[in-house]
Amino acid sequence: MKREKLPWLSDNPFYTKRFAFYVGRRCRASTIRDVARELRLDWKTVKALEMEYMREQLRRVGTPAPTVIGIDEIAIGRGHTYRIIVSDLVRGRPIWFGGEDRSEKSMDLFFQWLGSQKGGRIRLAVMDMWKAFRTSTLKEGHAPQAGILYDKFHILKHLNDALDKVRKSEYAWLSGQSRRFIKGQKYTLLSHWANLSQEGRQSLKVLFAANKRLNKADLLKEMFGQLWDYRREGWARRFFERWKAALKWQRLKPYEKFARMIEEHWDGIALYCREENKVPLGFVEGLNNKIRVIQRRAYGLRDEEYLRLKILTCTLPEI
Repeated sequence: MKREKLPWLSDNPFYTKRFAFYVGRRCRASTIRDVARELRLDWKTVKALEMEYMREQLRRVGTPAPTVIGIDEIAIGRGHTYRIIVSDLVRGRPIWFGGEDRSEKSMDLFFQWLGSQKGGRIRLAVMDMWKAFRTSTLKEGHAPQAGILYDKFHILKHLNDALDKVRKSEYAWLSGQSRRFIKGQKYTLLSHWANLSQEGRQSLKVLFAANKRLNKADLLKEMFGQLWDYRREGWARRFFERWKAALKWQRLKPYEKFARMIEEHWDGIALYCREENKVPLGFVEGLNNKIRVIQRRAYGLRDEEYLRLKILTCTLPEI
């Protein structure tokens, strides 16, 4: 006996593909539970139909062949459980989610999936300063020809951490009423001056008048962001040397450690000065924010395949 395959039926024989795609579109903006309540369906049925919709989205866009990739990791579940996400920065979409942690071995899985022929087309890889990502990318048969560019936002995070250490050391050194200027100012200090409210700016003015070291540390933090505006490596290097010279006699040990880290990774920072490497560095950070929203909406859902499909399709157009 043979059973006829009807092309307009979904994987679930009780529903058509058109209905499955309608459910998938609704789930892009709503939770599974809300869609199930609205359509009077079982929760598991809605999830299965949405997964069918997302798989069709991926099938239609085809296999990627990126030239510029962004590499990052996200934490899933509790504890130090990580998965790696690789994005195509030219097309602005995630293309791979996987691995067992953020090790070199897990990163190798991406290049095995992509293949050596497509890996040979990658000219630029944007990542944080995690050694395992760089080592795996530059392996023979992966993408040894690719330039390694360190992500601006991860570098600035290290600088913010250095500023916070200065704030903590100043708070520990002071006592009594002198501490009142610093207490509760952590996030005001870490924010860019342009993003502060009038009240926040006034609080910082009072703080800086009372503590000159924090004033200097904040000025150096704001100034460092100019590094990515230069279009020639020589100019960027001169700027960094002047910034580093400004640390002299300031007794800012965390900043001195940060400056040494920049020296060690300078090649991966200076690469951004070339015009062809002015890629959208904010995409990876924006994707991380999208993933956090997906994780909050899927609270309690422990299906990693579902999470993978949600991440890989979050920037794809509707069908």
